[in-house]
Amino acid sequence: MKPFIGPDFLLDTDTARMLYHEHAANMPVIDYHCHLDPKLIAEDYCFENLTEIWLDNDHYKWRAMRANGIAEEYITGNRTPFEKFRKWAETVPYTMRNPLYHWTHMELSRVFGIEKILNPSTAREIYNAGTEMVRTKEFSVRRLIERMKVEILCTTNDPTETLEYHQAIRKSGYPVQVLPAWRPDKVMAIEKPKEFNAYLTRLGEVTDMTILSFRNLVDALQKRHRFFTSMGCYLSDFGLETFYAEPYTEIGIEAIFLKARMCKTLTQDEINKFRSAILYELAAINAEVGWVQQFHIGANRNNNTRMFRLAGADSGFDAIGDKPFVESMNRFFSRLDEDGLLAKTILYNLNPKDNALVMANIYNFNDGTIPGKMQYGAAWWFLDNIKGIEEQLNTLSSMGLLSRFVGMSTDSRSFLSYPRHEYFRRILCNLIGNDIEGGRLPSSELPFIQQIVEDICYYNAKRYFNCL
Repeated sequence: MKPFIGPDFLLDTDTARMLYHEHAANMPVIDYHCHLDPKLIAEDYCFENLTEIWLDNDHYKWRAMRANGIAEEYITGNRTPFEKFRKWAETVPYTMRNPLYHWTHMELSRVFGIEKILNPSTAREIYNAGTEMVRTKEFSVRRLIERMKVEILCTTNDPTETLEYHQAIRKSGYPVQVLPAWRPDKVMAIEKPKEFNAYLTRLGEVTDMTILSFRNLVDALQKRHRFFTSMGCYLSDFGLETFYAEPYTEIGIEAIFLKARMCKTLTQDEINKFRSAILYELAAINAEVGWVQQFHIGANRNNNTRMFRLAGADSGFDAIGDKPFVESMNRFFSRLDEDGLLAKTILYNLNPKDNALVMANIYNFNDGTIPGKMQYGAAWWFLDNIKGIEEQLNTLSSMGLLSRFVGMSTDSRSFLSYPRHEYFRRILCNLIGNDIEGGRLPSSELPFIQQIVEDICYYNAKRYFNCL
């Protein structure tokens, strides 16, 4: 019987163990998509206690606690840090077979060196030990990132952000590259004219422009895009329920924009046309400067109205959506391709039924110019578990080139989430190792396969994002 979270965790064969320990485990981390706060990195923040670093803003844990019957006052309410932590410790035993159970104990082990199982009887001991550690400089934000062998870290940033903390990090000489990534979702939210106009006011202020037309808007975004590029940004990201590729005219879009500027209610057709126009313009700008663009497709957000009012967005009330998107996606990519403006693209789906659908269709737009130009992104959010990762890897292998895959990202708000890269790497090595020992891959090609593992864990991303 293997020890829990032991050296050979998730590794079933000798070949899998060799691939992981001798090749995957030693690779640095390129975390090209996360939601970490650059302010905390700039300040080299030290957390006050284990609850703050581990439970604050972690909607994965919050969902599990609510499902376990924990009252909201212990989750987003005003209970003391230890009271909240104890309720999490009460919940952990009930998360068995949920990835949270593995992540929790991997984080305790890899970050804090704590090998105990978290439950109510160990809660106080683990809380005290962890809290004592996180208050020291050895466990500051920067030291945690370095300890996890992170080489590049890309945060998620709105175009109106000043990026002052990224500038401060760069000036400090910190060896880890902390770069912004462009997330312009708010500029597409024209369905709420009041909020949309407030956003355009902020955008006008940071660009010193008056935005009175759709063309003004595109010019302002392009100006901010250039600024992000000057700050080392080479990644954009879009969170979409579906793709938008409706036919439109410039005159028509200007009329829709003017109507929104006058705070008039738009029809769904007008909303879709505007989104189609702005999404195309933003994708074209990405291509013109050689950025990589990411599309996260299929989240259904803020489903619980009462709890959205109480706790706000990103609090554990988002789920898997089911909107059709493949036809509009193909029209969108096809137009960009025809215009010579299709950038390197990573596409993530949230609904597992769409795995093969996404994989088959994005490969329509590889053009032979760049290895792995169109990427089927890592298992994301609700799919970030053993089954979801295996299915993503198997779908990619079956219909495309696993060997060109750019690998894992944390997509996390927690500085303790980097063991998720280890989790992914172990699952990857186990799949490949089992294939070799089962005669499905040739052992004579082991040197090449070893290089493939290192490429997926590190080198493919270095090349894809032009970091070499």
